[in-house]
Amino acid sequence: MRMQFFVISAASLIITFALAYFLSSNWYVLFGIVLILTIVGYYDVFQTRHTIMRNYPLLGRLRFVLEELRPKMYQYFIESDIDGRPYNRVDRSTVYQRAKGVRDTIPFGTQLDLYSEGYEWICHSIAPKPFNTLNHDPRILIGNKDCKLPYSASILNISAMSFGAISANAVKALNAGAKIGNFAHNTGEGGLSDHHLSEGGDLIWQIGTAYFGCRTEDGKFNPELYAEKSKHPNVKMIELKISQGAKPGHGGILPAEKNSEEIAKIRHIKPFTKVESPPYHSAFDTPLEMVKFIKKLRDLSGGKPIGFKLCIGYKSEFISICQAMVELDIYPDYIAVDGGEGGTGAAPPEFSNYVGAPLIDGLDFVHNILRGMGIRQHIKIIASGKISSAFHIARAVALGADGCYQARAMMLSLGCIQALLCNTNKCPVGITTQDPKLTVGLVPEDKKVRVANYHEKTIKNFVELLGATGLDETKNLTRSHIYRRISLNDMITYEELFPSIKPGSMRNGEIPKKYELDFAFADKTRWGINPEVEF
Repeated sequence: MRMQFFVISAASLIITFALAYFLSSNWYVLFGIVLILTIVGYYDVFQTRHTIMRNYPLLGRLRFVLEELRPKMYQYFIESDIDGRPYNRVDRSTVYQRAKGVRDTIPFGTQLDLYSEGYEWICHSIAPKPFNTLNHDPRILIGNKDCKLPYSASILNISAMSFGAISANAVKALNAGAKIGNFAHNTGEGGLSDHHLSEGGDLIWQIGTAYFGCRTEDGKFNPELYAEKSKHPNVKMIELKISQGAKPGHGGILPAEKNSEEIAKIRHIKPFTKVESPPYHSAFDTPLEMVKFIKKLRDLSGGKPIGFKLCIGYKSEFISICQAMVELDIYPDYIAVDGGEGGTGAAPPEFSNYVGAPLIDGLDFVHNILRGMGIRQHIKIIASGKISSAFHIARAVALGADGCYQARAMMLSLGCIQALLCNTNKCPVGITTQDPKLTVGLVPEDKKVRVANYHEKTIKNFVELLGATGLDETKNLTRSHIYRRISLNDMITYEELFPSIKPGSMRNGEIPKKYELDFAFADKTRWGINPEVEF
């Protein structure tokens, strides 16, 4: 192919030059085009980075063009309405329709295969509750015996997305939408920015392993800076991030191109550098120290609700945290359970695809352990991980959650088109980019209304689902209300799939067999698996 290129390019140059020289100067345009293509082809031949371009000059470039176009072509022309990943077109369209305030009903029946293994549904009653008799704004009061400033939260709130991972306009739109809809906005681990505070919405300030916004110059926790910022009236709760579902055990990543001077100032870091948060906390080193640190955060904040977020890994480590809580009689006000299906702007594929328990399994486990150890009454649970519909909320509540977080669904309400460019600073709709040429397209005044609309209509549909089951209170949803098909002829309830635990039973020594090893491995004085346990 290389020899053919040499021959064809040389012949084309001679022919077009001759036509231009002997016939008409207009042919010089074609000669110029051929000359440029020839130069590009010779560059392809002599570069050493891409084999296909060396072997197939010019034509080899088509491979890269088509690869760039492939996701877009697939999304718009090939995939069906229910095939897309992470979110299919049906789910994306539902978010768009609710955000825009247009018709969100579907005609002619479901496109889902109701007889496929894994299909799930919620039970309905012959005597459903009328929608107008139900509470249209179900909320949860977060704050236990040690909390002086409990917070009444919506059952659906915006999950952690840092300024830096998303643009200033995106932050403003989300926070302003939260204010309109009276729900909370999690800042993500990137610190409190003016964009979070300027719109007046309720905030959950997340503090990660790098302690952005409350750190010393060497990256340690700064109690004075934390105390000052945590008392801001917009900050309603504080969340200690232990791990996130998309990359548990890895730590956050801020690409250099997103690390502007403004972001660096907020985070107390050096601008225009790639920033990787440590995968672990330096403020504590054992479960006991972690629980004491939670108390410290609450005291320094003046008594605001304190929670922590994690994706379940070693079950024994979570059990050891609970044992430390019982020993010290100190409890977080809530725990946010993230699932391995959670999203992120940037993560190694091995972490996104193969690390961390999925939400359903993690949520079942956390609720069971808190309940079995007799401490569930102190701690609310917030579920996070690919929640985009009222059914997802109902399923999470049935499994034990008190409320839910949404991140990607809220991004869709802002106008996200699932371009999958979050880690490139080239987000075409101005959400996951710091490029001013792109962020200018996102107008907070317009998008904030869409965020509020989507939240309102999703809550409305959840309340309608609740009424359809014959219930009038969220707390009465149980695992028996959700069914899953396990084969063509068999279906079981979540209660059968994830059996409930009797309150306080584990403190009486009644440890289910599936948790016996996890309890044996638990050690509240260290992380990891207790090495003294023999199999």
